[in-house]
Amino acid sequence: MSDVGVRRVRARVTGTVQGVGFRPHVHRLAHLHRLAGWVLNDSNGVLLEAEGPVAAVERFLVDLESEAPPLAEIASIHRREIPVYGQRGFAIVASVAGTEPSAFVSADAATCEDCLRELNDPSDRRFRYPFINCTNCGPRFSIVAGIPYDRPLTTMATFEMCPRCQAEYDDPRDRRFHAQANACPECGPAARLLSPSGERVDIGSARDPVQAAAEAVARGEIVAIKGLGGFHLACRAGSAEAVEKLRHRKHRENKPFALMVADLRAAHELVELSTADEQLLLSAVRPILVAPRRPDETVAAAVAPRAQDLGVMLPYSPLHHLLLAEIGEPMVLTSGNVSDEPIAYRDEDALQRLSGIADFFLIHDRPIQTRTDDSVLRAVGAGRAPLMLRRSRGYVPHALELPLAAQRPLLACGGDLKSAFCLVKSRSAWVGPHIGDLAEYRTLRSYMDGIAHFEDLFAVAPAVVAHDLHPDYRSTAYALARAGVSTIAVQHHHAHLAACLAEHGELGRAVGAIYDGTGFGPDGTIWGGELLVGGIAGFRRAGRLWAVRMPGGERAVREPWRMACAWLTETVGGTPALPEALAGEVGAAQWRAAAQLAGSGFAAPLTTSAGRLFDAVAALCGLRPRVHYEGQAAIELEAVCGREDGIDYELPVIDDENGLLVLDARPTVARIAADVAVGVPVDVVAARFHAAVAKATATAIVLLAERNRLETAVLTGGVFQNRRLLSEAVRRLEASGLRVLVPERLPPNDGGLSYGQAAVAAATMAAATPPKAGFDVS
Repeated sequence: MSDVGVRRVRARVTGTVQGVGFRPHVHRLAHLHRLAGWVLNDSNGVLLEAEGPVAAVERFLVDLESEAPPLAEIASIHRREIPVYGQRGFAIVASVAGTEPSAFVSADAATCEDCLRELNDPSDRRFRYPFINCTNCGPRFSIVAGIPYDRPLTTMATFEMCPRCQAEYDDPRDRRFHAQANACPECGPAARLLSPSGERVDIGSARDPVQAAAEAVARGEIVAIKGLGGFHLACRAGSAEAVEKLRHRKHRENKPFALMVADLRAAHELVELSTADEQLLLSAVRPILVAPRRPDETVAAAVAPRAQDLGVMLPYSPLHHLLLAEIGEPMVLTSGNVSDEPIAYRDEDALQRLSGIADFFLIHDRPIQTRTDDSVLRAVGAGRAPLMLRRSRGYVPHALELPLAAQRPLLACGGDLKSAFCLVKSRSAWVGPHIGDLAEYRTLRSYMDGIAHFEDLFAVAPAVVAHDLHPDYRSTAYALARAGVSTIAVQHHHAHLAACLAEHGELGRAVGAIYDGTGFGPDGTIWGGELLVGGIAGFRRAGRLWAVRMPGGERAVREPWRMACAWLTETVGGTPALPEALAGEVGAAQWRAAAQLAGSGFAAPLTTSAGRLFDAVAALCGLRPRVHYEGQAAIELEAVCGREDGIDYELPVIDDENGLLVLDARPTVARIAADVAVGVPVDVVAARFHAAVAKATATAIVLLAERNRLETAVLTGGVFQNRRLLSEAVRRLEASGLRVLVPERLPPNDGGLSYGQAAVAAATMAAATPPKAGFDVS
C-alpha cells in the first residue's frame, strides 16, 4: 500500500466501550471502508489504529461514533496521525492489562430481541436456555471482577466454552464475538430447583427447573429466584392468599410490592403509561416504573395497599421471560431479603436468610460478583422525564460527569438512609448502587464491601473523603475512620442542591427548595424544609419552614400522630384537644404527654422538616398515625388527593427577625384540623394541602430569585418524590418565568446525596477553602 494519499490514525476511545461489541463494530467498519490496522481493549478503554485512503479513514472515524453499538456510551475519541506502515488486513488483537484502569464498565442489560428469538425457537440449540446472551445484552457489572472486561476477570471464568461457543466467541462477524458471558446448555451455567434445606427438588413432569418453578408460583407457592444482581421473592400477584403469606413471612406489612408482567400490553392493563414511560419500560435498563394504577381486580389489593400507583417492570433476563410465559399472569417480584436487610446474592446466604420465606429456590451456578437491586423510577407526567427513586441495576456503574474536576481522588460517603457512595477521579463520578439503611449491620457491611470493590475496579485510592455533617451517621463514622485521608464535611441540604446543579452541569447560583425528612443543620437543629441560595461552591440559608418540636425525638418519625400533636401545640398553645380522627389510635394520656414534650422542649428537638409536616397532616386526616416504612404517611396522603376545588388553605410566607423567609404552616394546620372535624372529605383536605405547599413554595422561591437576581430554581429532596407537589410547584415556577431544575439521572432523595457531596468537595479543593454554611461564597 503506497503512502501517497494514505494516512494512518491512532485513536483512543473512552467511555462504556468494553463488553458492548465495540471491537467487532470497529472491525466491521474497517472492512467496510477497506482499512488496515488493529483494535484492542486495555485498561483505559479501546485503542485502535486505522490505515487507508484519507477520505476512507475520515468516514471511518465519523461512523465510529455515529453507528456505535446500542450499549456503548462514548465519552471521548482522541486521535492523532502516525506514520503509515503499509500494513495489510485488520485484526482484533489480545487485550492489554497492567496500566491503571480508567475504562468504564457497562451495566447489566435486558435480553435483546435476537436472543429472545433464539430462546423461543425449538430448532435453536439455545431453545429455553435461561442464560442466553450476546454482546448486545446480558450480565455485565454484576459479573465483573476487574478490567479490562474479559472473561478471565468475570464470574464466567470457570465455564470453559464448548467448540461451538468458542467459534462464535472468536468470530468477529458473529454477534457473540467476545461476549464474555457466552454459553449454551452444553458448557454454561445451569438452573436447579431446591428446597429450603438446599436439597434438589424432583421436578416431576416439568421439562426443566424453570417450568417447575413457574408451576409452583402458579399454585400459590413463594419461590426465591436468583436473578442478575441477587435473589427475588416471587408469587402470584392475583392470589390474595399468596401475597399475604409473602408479607407475613417477609415482615413487610404495608410497603407496596413490585410486579413483573410479560409485555407492554400487560403493563398497560395495570397502569397508565405515556410514550416516554413505554420507552423506559422497553429499554435495556428495564427498571421498575411506578405509575398511576388502572381499576383492576386481577391484582390482589395486598400488593399495594392504599396506593394510587403500581410498580411494574418487564422481564429483563431469559429466566424471567421463561417464567412469565409459563405463569401467564403478573407475578410479584420483590427483593430477596427480610425487611431492611440487603438483598441476598450468594446461594448459601440466600438459603440461610430466605429459607423461612421461600417454599422453593430457583438458583443457578453463575456467581454474582456484585449485588444490585432493581432500579425504580416514577412516572411524573406532563411531558417530564420520569423521576429516579432508586438507582441501581441497569444504571450502575455508568459514570456521571462532574462540572468541576476533583484535584485528588475522592470518596463521598452519602447518608445513612437510601445510602449510596460515590467515587471520583477527575471529572468521572461513579455513584454506587442503592444499598439501603446503614443501621442494619449486613447493609453496612455491603456498603463497605461495595466501596472496596469500586476502588479496585476503577483504581481510585481516595485522598479526600466527603461526608455528611451529622455526627451520628454511620457513613460519617466510616469516613472519619479512614486513615491517611483529608475529610470534608458537607451540609446535608447543600449536598442535595449541589447534586441537582452538578447533574445539569450548572456552576452558577440558584434558589433551591430542599424538602426532606431529616438533615443536620450547622446550627445544631434538624433541618428539612429549606430554601437555599447558592451553588456548588457554597450556600446560605435564605428561608425555611416554621420550626416545631419533635415530641419523643426519633419516635415522632415512626409515629406521625406525635407531629400532629406538635403542630397543633405550636398553633393553639397549651394542650390541644385530641382530634376525633386519632381518638381510636392514640390514648388521651399519650397525647397529653406528647403535648407537654412539645411545649417544654424536653426530649423534643426542633425541626423544620417538610417530611414531618406531611406526616402531621396525614395523621390529622386519620390516614396514618403510625408508619411501617419510611415516607408511608406522605405517600398515602398524596394517594388520597382528589381534584382541587379552588379553595386555598392559608400558608403565609413571612420575613422573620433574622431576614429569613418563613413558610408559616400554622394557619394551614389549624384549618385542616377544623375541616376534618366538621367532616370535609379527606381527599379534598389532602388536595388543598398539597396546593397550599406548592403555592407557598413557588411564592417564596420567586421572592428570593427577585431579591438575588437569579433565574434558576431547584426542587429536590425526598419530599419532591411527590408527583402532585412537584408538578404543581414546577407549573407555578415556570409560569413565573423561572428555569426549573429537578433531579433526573439521580434520585432527589438521599440516593443522590453522595454525588452532591462529591461536587461540593471538588469545588472545595479547587477553592482551597471550605464553604461555610450561612455565607454565600459561590
